[in-house]
Amino acid sequence: MDSPTVAGLVADVAEVVSRRVTAVGEDVYQVILREIPQLREDKPVLALFGSSVYSNVDTCLQVMRHQIELAAVEAPAVSLEYARRQAQRGTPLTVLLRAYRLGHTCFLDWMFRELARQAEDAQMIITATLSMTEIVAGYVDQTSEEIVASYTQERENWLRNRSTVRAARIRDLLSAARIDVRSVEATLGYRLRQYHLGVVCWADDSVAGVDNITRLDRAVGQVAGQAACSGDPVFLPRDEASAWAWLPLGIRDTFDAAAASTAGLDGDLHFAFGDAAKGITGFRLTHQQAVAAQAVALAVGPAAPRAVAFSEVAPVAMMLGSTELLRGWVLSTLAGLATDDEQHARLRETLLVFLQSGGSYKATAEQLTLHKNTVQYRIRKAEASLGRPVGGDRHDVELALQVSHWLGVSVLQPAVAAR
Repeated sequence: MDSPTVAGLVADVAEVVSRRVTAVGEDVYQVILREIPQLREDKPVLALFGSSVYSNVDTCLQVMRHQIELAAVEAPAVSLEYARRQAQRGTPLTVLLRAYRLGHTCFLDWMFRELARQAEDAQMIITATLSMTEIVAGYVDQTSEEIVASYTQERENWLRNRSTVRAARIRDLLSAARIDVRSVEATLGYRLRQYHLGVVCWADDSVAGVDNITRLDRAVGQVAGQAACSGDPVFLPRDEASAWAWLPLGIRDTFDAAAASTAGLDGDLHFAFGDAAKGITGFRLTHQQAVAAQAVALAVGPAAPRAVAFSEVAPVAMMLGSTELLRGWVLSTLAGLATDDEQHARLRETLLVFLQSGGSYKATAEQLTLHKNTVQYRIRKAEASLGRPVGGDRHDVELALQVSHWLGVSVLQPAVAAR
């Protein structure tokens, strides 16, 4: 069977598949994310990853349609950029190469199904299948070499330009590994035994050709200055367009995100703040809160505010999934009322029914089969445990009570710890 005939059939198949290139790209994209969940979790670069997948699919189809020599084909620029971003994040190179293997298999599945619709001769199908497999394998092999080179160079540059020791100490802190507090404080130039405020900051991808890290570093310093922080913040670049930071609050256990104005900062910079939290545990918790707040901002899309605080979006952030964050928020919202004992369980139950009944003592008493005076007494006791009247933030309190009702001990504090 002559080569021109086979090449023509391959081109015809590629022509038909090209008409559905968006669907093919989406299928490849979803398959890879399903098989490699860690890529799905890296939300800030998901759009870049999607563009990379689409570009590779389209390029491979064009090679087949127009019988382009592979030697003349280069990896799409967006794919090289995605590899560089993942190098900055420390994603293992094996993960990126596996993504290409998965994409290879999924893409060929589309080609083979279309080939089966166009050809009936068994020998022709076999020959065309071998030809397609050879072309795609060659493309993936050649592209992978460029990806490896781009990743390796960027990884070396990133490690050379950033303090690996500093980053490693922060990773240890965030992973709850055992640490030497004095050594870590000396490395970071930052006190851990104080209140911290976690910050995630990032720049829009639309701004290119600028030193975003320097801009973000300066912006964090400006916010810290406006917040009258007790020292210099910890600043850790995440990639070339985003960073993590911790603001030192000293003995202050509150932070007013509105007061830490972003006025005067570049309009493409965004901030997500955690809540003030103390000590090494607080260092981790406030960071997790800031990351969760960023996830909400990214989910909102272009209309997201320039600054978002975890306290504003806590229920939404928790819906995105974190038991540790959920427990921290319940304990913060309910204070002493979150104590895991029978007395506080009765108070929580009474207060929840009270709020769900619109603040009616009579309706609460009827539902719980209690005397009205008993309900009033329990509400007063509940507010005493809360440390405040329930009216000011009743919606948060009600949601926290519902969570504690269903999740119980996993979000409550032991009675011994409460005392």
